Amino acid sequence: MIDISSARDSDPQQRQVVAEAIGRCFESSGFLILVGHGVPDDVIADMNRSVRTFFALPESSKDALRADPADPLARGFSSNGKLSATNDQADVEAEHQAPDRVEKFVYVPLGNPEGIDGPGWTDERVLVEERWPEVPGFRTVYQSYYSEMASLATELSRLFALALGLREDWFDEKIDRHHSNLMSNYYPADDQTPGQIRLSQHSDWGNLTILLQDESQRGLQVLNDRGEWVDVPVVPGSFVINIGDLLARWTNDRWVSTVHRVVSTDSDKPSGDRFSIPFFHQPNFDAVIECIPTCTTPDNPARYAPVVSGPYMLEKFRLAYALSPS
Repeated sequence: MIDISSARDSDPQQRQVVAEAIGRCFESSGFLILVGHGVPDDVIADMNRSVRTFFALPESSKDALRADPADPLARGFSSNGKLSATNDQADVEAEHQAPDRVEKFVYVPLGNPEGIDGPGWTDERVLVEERWPEVPGFRTVYQSYYSEMASLATELSRLFALALGLREDWFDEKIDRHHSNLMSNYYPADDQTPGQIRLSQHSDWGNLTILLQDESQRGLQVLNDRGEWVDVPVVPGSFVINIGDLLARWTNDRWVSTVHRVVSTDSDKPSGDRFSIPFFHQPNFDAVIECIPTCTTPDNPARYAPVVSGPYMLEKFRLAYALSPS
């Protein structure tokens, strides 16, 4: 658990201390629990309330927002899918044949914001009209939370830069037109046995993930370097932070993108409803991702060819959700 409240001032020495602590986490587990983040409690409470209201809607109302099979970002509502492994770090085998037991609502503003153009932004595949549920205030709450997550991701990226021996603003120009994904997950209560899979094992694909957990229901597990599944504790008022395949690639695997999953809670009682809200931060669509200078030496050359952020992400979605080829 890392408290970044002391890094939210201008003291360079304290920011460096916090940054180095973050770096140590990402060189080992790839996960940390973040407190002192500064996101207002009311923004979090409003988001939790709106998400629960949405998933309580009749199936017909949610189905009206079902993701278009032609949308390469699978925006809108989906259910009973199966997340296929697409991670760069390992060829993860599927654990079961049944669909994941989760409903999702995905919002990615890529292709929608007015006045934004440039490579990739005019790609017809991503020009999908936004659709919102008929829940009072839902869109305002969702976009307000998205804005808070984007600001936190920028602050974390600056601390990441310090941890990697870079200028604090090194990532800024690569994320100032980010196309991040804000997803809400709902795991319905049922009679599944403890330990049963609710979301298949996978690694995240992008830069970094900021996850708001359900404080009443555990279930998130990460795979450690000994091949053991470890429960992620639920800490009130915190976010779970992990890096994705793209940042692992960017750091030449100095930082690790860790495989994780969601299971039913290990108890004598059936798992109740569980909600989670991950924000998947993705660099600018046209950002070139190539080995960070401080992450390579003559004895440790770059392991990956450069990729472009946007097409890389679209390919990840295509593979994971079995979407039509571009």
